[in-house]
Amino acid sequence: MIEIIFTLYLLLIVFIGLLSNRFVSSQLDFLLAGRSLGPWVTAFSERASGESAWLILGLPGAAIAIGYGEIWAVIGITLGIISSWFLIAEKLRYETEKYEALTVPDYLHKKFNDSSGIIKLTSAIIIGIFFTFYVSAQFHGSGKILNTIFGIEPLYGITLGAFVIILYTIMGGLLAVAWTDLLQGILMIGTLVVLPITGLIELSSLEKPLSELLMSQDPAKSSLFGGLSGFAALSLVTGGLSWGLGYFGQPHLLIRYMAISSVSEVKKARWIASFWAVPGISGAFLIGIVGMAYFGEDYFIGKDPEIIMPLLAQTLLPGWLAGLLISGAVAAMMSTADSQLLVSTSAISEDLGINAIKKRKESDALLNTRVITILLGIFAYVVAMYSEFTGNTIFSIVSFAWSGLGSSFGPAILLTLWWNKTTREGIISGLFSGAITTLIWGSSPYLKSIVTERLSSFVFAFFAIIVVSIYTEKKNHSKSSERKSIIQSGSYGVVVDESNK
Repeated sequence: MIEIIFTLYLLLIVFIGLLSNRFVSSQLDFLLAGRSLGPWVTAFSERASGESAWLILGLPGAAIAIGYGEIWAVIGITLGIISSWFLIAEKLRYETEKYEALTVPDYLHKKFNDSSGIIKLTSAIIIGIFFTFYVSAQFHGSGKILNTIFGIEPLYGITLGAFVIILYTIMGGLLAVAWTDLLQGILMIGTLVVLPITGLIELSSLEKPLSELLMSQDPAKSSLFGGLSGFAALSLVTGGLSWGLGYFGQPHLLIRYMAISSVSEVKKARWIASFWAVPGISGAFLIGIVGMAYFGEDYFIGKDPEIIMPLLAQTLLPGWLAGLLISGAVAAMMSTADSQLLVSTSAISEDLGINAIKKRKESDALLNTRVITILLGIFAYVVAMYSEFTGNTIFSIVSFAWSGLGSSFGPAILLTLWWNKTTREGIISGLFSGAITTLIWGSSPYLKSIVTERLSSFVFAFFAIIVVSIYTEKKNHSKSSERKSIIQSGSYGVVVDESNK
């Protein structure tokens, strides 16, 4: 039964992609769904895209590995989602339509009149680097799911997941992605609510008190601070909370704000997204805690804890329901990977100016964009295969990519929308600071043990923009005053001389 439900789900997703193709005739349609999305589709699409294999597989696995100390990540993520919708969504929707921007880099480029093109070039490189890792993590997750359900070799599972995602993305663009995300968002929230509740009911039927079952044999795992104290405990707390900072700068989430049908619809969408986030994020954490209590901690010795969700579903639920909920896990990966493929495609086709260079007509530009999507998908697939061989976890891959994107674009977008003293030079410094700090900090075990790269890179980028903007604004003001003085003095000398010639 699980196999039938899962197969039907994949066929439905492909069908939606084929159907959406009828409504895609331009770059605006492909990249922003013609700015026609309603509040429900936008909210569910943003939530489904925001919570990937990391939420369904990575967070439950981390809850097993770390214990209750992972609750700080749950709090940080939930606050980050709500804050992003209230601080960014409405203003960004208005601003991007005002500047007729199709992408986040395009908005920053036009907002600051960057004739040098550095903002677009830097943004495209950052997106290309970090999204490659991000998309590969989703493909990697599909391999784990299919291996757990059907016993398929992970490499074959990665191949199947990549093929389906690339296929419906190139057919329908953001329109297909958004409508499939609506379905996937419903399946995901169902998985994140039904599964932990079912597990808690099952545990409560046992002789041992539920409160004892949910506590780990390891005191450190039962502690909110991981058994740590002092600076180490503070590092654990800030590291978990720092997940929330990334929501301000994820391009694949920001384009949802840009694609909603009107600014007024944002108010409805942000409440829908907020009410999705609270049970969704906490439910993922509970899946890990319940799974650890149900199977016992010794069960995961030498095993990958990130398979707990499909394992728990298969064990506790009837086949048809398990099939639906496991489809929700695959939905989490697909809904993120498809969005990231689109953003990466737009970075190359629009922000790097490939279509503009070719000077193609609209239909040719659309074909060109689809070809780029396929090539990027294949590249991410290769990286996913490499990750499978090297044994990297989904949690670690996503943390790195999340940090790079969130710290590069988050401070830039926040300050652009809320601080009118932000300058072009400040934005450029922020983009560089966020990306470079992530690359250096994320590759250093020592630095990461002090504070996570998610926090350090965001803070460095934020202050880099402020400091450089203040300096360049004063410098530009000084030059402007000097130029004005020269012009005024020239009006009594040079201009008179010109008139006498």
